[in-house]
Order: sequence, then structure tokens, then C-alpha cells
Amino acid sequence: MTALARPGCRFVAILFTLIGVGACREQEGPGAKWQVWPDAPIRFIVPFAPGGPADSIARLVGDNMGAYLGQPVIIDNRAGSGGNIGTALAAKAAADGYTVLVTTSAFAVNVSLFEDPGYDAGKDFIPTALLATQPNAILVNASLPAKTLADLFALAKTQKLGFATPGNGTTPHLTGEQVFRAHGKLDMVAVHFKGAAPAVVAIASGQPPVGAAAISTPLPYIRTGRLRALAVSSARRIAALPDVPTLAEAGIADVEDYTWVGLFLPAGTPPAIVQRLNEAANRAIQSPDVRARLDALVFEPVGGTPQAFAGHVRDEIAKWGKIVREGHLR
Repeated sequence: MTALARPGCRFVAILFTLIGVGACREQEGPGAKWQVWPDAPIRFIVPFAPGGPADSIARLVGDNMGAYLGQPVIIDNRAGSGGNIGTALAAKAAADGYTVLVTTSAFAVNVSLFEDPGYDAGKDFIPTALLATQPNAILVNASLPAKTLADLFALAKTQKLGFATPGNGTTPHLTGEQVFRAHGKLDMVAVHFKGAAPAVVAIASGQPPVGAAAISTPLPYIRTGRLRALAVSSARRIAALPDVPTLAEAGIADVEDYTWVGLFLPAGTPPAIVQRLNEAANRAIQSPDVRARLDALVFEPVGGTPQAFAGHVRDEIAKWGKIVREGHLR
């Protein structure tokens, strides 16, 4: 009989679960400490509004992972401050495997962009699984008389334009900063929204008529003709939009950016849980049904070990830190 099977301990376990503290798992000895994980629903904190890349991937992968782990995955959107509010909340969660942060590359950007993002990327989290990546796109409202990036640059020199972003510190924001301000020498102000979905809706309504976003959210608007993609930030053209040039083809050779989505656990989470969650994530993104839906959303599945993801996060922090410093961004 396990500790959680005993009536008295079951009551204590339920009580402690409600206040976010593990209980009774210790009483069976070191070998059985976390063997019952997960025995309750798992919360995925998404620090952005519904409809964006992190939210879409969290829901898609979460369903598959929940079925594999035998517990439901609950999506908890906590948007605000470019992802900082939800990320800080996840950093303070109990390190018991029941709270998982599902975020984007904004995680690596914000440590340089904000004086105090509310979390320490190196100390507060364990990078657990890199799920998928996709390029960003420069977008305009279809009514705007700009068919190419060069057209947009010329137009922006004759009238005041702002550009919509999914949030301060997101990679689409910094892609836009590099394209418009660093390369185009344009006085275009970033207009930040609480996620990709509201930013794309704003561009589609012309308020403002220009923006930058990871490609999955605006794709339906591009296909219906409400938005026009002028360039993508990938090394090669993407199959979903074969007629849209890369930034390099559009004349900006040194900007190659991607929005990525990954899983993080609070620091102190037992290694066995980190490994089990990583295993579930890798299994999910390799399943045929999930891969098909990732393809439809123009996401490239990645996967790999927690150690490889940790190295990727370190590289991203260094890359985006340099861009933030050189652009004098805050």
C-alpha cells in the first residue's frame, strides 16, 4: 500500500496539494519519493493571451502529454508585461511538477530588455523541452499600398507609421526593431499588445496597419487576403508562403530570427520529473497527429534533451542581449 493509499495520509495529501506543498510522498522512503507523479492535474502557465504561438502549442501538445501521463493538462493564460507576469508566477510555484511554464523566446529576451523582469532565467527555472520553432513575418494591412519591404520603407518616410507586436520583448518585436529602425532608419514606434492574436487583429483592422508576428497567428488572415506578408525571418522561404521572400532576399542579410516555444519547470523540481516531462513532450511532438497539426501551423518540431535546451536558452540570452544593448532598447 502506497502512502497516498492510506486514508489519513490521503487527507493530508489533498490538504497540502491545495496549498501547493508536497506531502506524504516522503514517507515511503527515498526510492518511492516521486513514483506516483503525476497523481493530479498539471497546470501549464502560458504568459500570453489565447491564440498566440505559446498558447496554440500548449493546447496542442498538452492534450497529447496529458493522455500519455494519465492526468489532464489545464491551460492557465496569464498575459501581461511581455510575458513577465506569468513567468514570474511560474517561478514562484512549488517545484513538484504540477506547474509548468510554456513560453516563447521572450523568456530569453526579457532578462536584457527589462531592468527587473520578475524572474532570474538562470536560477529560477529548469529548461525542460524545446517544442517547436517558426519564423517571424513583417506584415501589412492589405489596404496599405506596399507590396514589398522596399515599398513599405518608402511609404514610412512619407507618413507616420507604427508597428504592432505581440508584446515588448517578444522576438517579433525585436525583428521589427532590427528591420525598421536599425536597417530602414525609420522612426516607427512599436505598439505592444498582450499576445500575438490581439496584435494581428489590430493589423487586420489597420490600427496600426503594420506589424511583426510569428507566422502561425496571421497565416489565416494572409490566406484570406486581409493581411500581406512582405518577408519572413527564416533562412529559407517557407512552404506555407512560397511567394513571400526571406529578409535576406528583401535586402536585409543579417537578420534571421525565430520564435520558439518551450517547457520550463521551477528550479528544484526533482530530476526524475524533469526527465519524465521531457519524455512526454518528445513523444507528443513526434506523434503523427501532432506533427500534422504543427505543420499546418507552420511550426517545426524540435525536441531533444533538457541539457540541449538549456544550451539553446543560454545562446538565445546572449544573442538577444547583444541586440537589446546595441539597439538601446528598454
